[in-house]
Amino acid sequence: MRLVLVLGDQLSDNLSALRKCDKDNDIVVMAEVADEASYVPHHPKKIAFLFAAMRKFAAKLECEGWQVAYTKLDDRQNTGSITGELIRRASEHDAAGVVYTEPGEWRLIEALGDLPLKTHQLSDDRFIASHKDFEDWAEGRKALRMEYFYRDMRRKTGLLMDGDKPEGDKWNYDHENRKPAPDQVDYGGPMQFTPDDTVEEVLTLVENRFGDNFGTLRPFWFATDTGQARQHLARWLTDGLPKFGDFQDAMLNDNRFLYHAIIGLYINAGLLDPLEVCQKAEQAYKDGDAPLNAVEGFIRQIIGWREYVRGIYFREGPDYTSRNGLDHTRKLPAMYWGADTKMNCIAKSVGQTRDEAYAHHIQRLMVTGNFALLAGIDPGEVHEWYLAVYADAYEWVEAPNVIGMSQFADGGIIASKPYISSGNYIHKMSDYCGSCAYKVKDKTGENACPFNLLYWHFLDRHRDRFEANPRMGNMYRVFDRMNEDRQKTVLQEAEDFLSRMDAGRTV
Repeated sequence: MRLVLVLGDQLSDNLSALRKCDKDNDIVVMAEVADEASYVPHHPKKIAFLFAAMRKFAAKLECEGWQVAYTKLDDRQNTGSITGELIRRASEHDAAGVVYTEPGEWRLIEALGDLPLKTHQLSDDRFIASHKDFEDWAEGRKALRMEYFYRDMRRKTGLLMDGDKPEGDKWNYDHENRKPAPDQVDYGGPMQFTPDDTVEEVLTLVENRFGDNFGTLRPFWFATDTGQARQHLARWLTDGLPKFGDFQDAMLNDNRFLYHAIIGLYINAGLLDPLEVCQKAEQAYKDGDAPLNAVEGFIRQIIGWREYVRGIYFREGPDYTSRNGLDHTRKLPAMYWGADTKMNCIAKSVGQTRDEAYAHHIQRLMVTGNFALLAGIDPGEVHEWYLAVYADAYEWVEAPNVIGMSQFADGGIIASKPYISSGNYIHKMSDYCGSCAYKVKDKTGENACPFNLLYWHFLDRHRDRFEANPRMGNMYRVFDRMNEDRQKTVLQEAEDFLSRMDAGRTV
């Protein structure tokens, strides 16, 4: 008899560890443990989502004939760690060893590798590209750009392919997916589910144990099983997907979701199969229910970007999260944890994160991420914040997005240049600036948008690194055409802003 470990982000019927084992003889081990719930201060909604989904998945396995050894967080015998629970269960059942699917974080891979038990790790074949597939693709390339990897994934899956050519004769329709915020959104947002008894029990547990964590627990509306997640997906495919592409980069004060799918948390926990999701989106295009730009943009995020960042994470190794290619050391400001700020875009993005454990990719990349990069915040602190506050965040997907894409801390493995902008980008893509205490059109002075000041400050302090970058040289030429007094004013006002922020003053 063996133990079969199922982790909280492996809630999939087709998990390799379940396929490998025998329900008549082997025992599934699942555990809510303090180590996993607190290695960063996770958002209460994320903890509740995973615990509730785990309990329902365990009950489903039992109905299918599996014996499940399930440990709740408040069980008296709970050892507090995954490895501790495996050792305890192995002793209880005189198990011959442990079979498990590869975890998505180096931290757990290393811990399970050190178990004083016989172990058998299986690959996580819920992904389209294996580690070897990604290594083979990356071998010999000077630059590991996602676009070319994505094209190979399209060929491999056949999604949106017309023979050997991409549907519509173009691989990428991103240029059609950058419309500014619409005046009105005719989609009601994600499907919301009323907590059942299982979820309510978990919510009470999380309130008692993690009530001081950053984040609002109630109202709680997430799907917590595959059936609910599929209902949510079906509704979005019909009502949200058609306009998703056009407005996927837009941001609004009074609409947190626009046309976004909000399925990252369900895919990453295993409740939805990524390839099945993409096939359903492709079918919507084939049926004439959604335009190509929307479907292509959505599929690219899953079989392109999602698969790509996983490849980067495992290729780069356990030290990836500690990289700091720009030597940024500033502490994460309190406004990321909900402290007052006069910057409306930050306040809206952080407030939404607090309430929903969700923000879409542009809010993460071009608002909170952009500010952190411009201000020179320690990427390790930025990484831990993103890992803590979002319900879809697991290190394999979060770290490359933050360390690589957002903070350029990996030295340019993912991005060919830093993703920085002045306030004009946020003004173009949102209605945030109209109700901000700062003035996005002001380049200097007490009302100047901090993004405007910090943009030039970043370029100035990193001139040696980026002046020769062909995608950034023009901005240095713009700065150099400013008269000397204006340059000094911009840089001094940026320094003054950062000093006020560092001192804990409201900025």
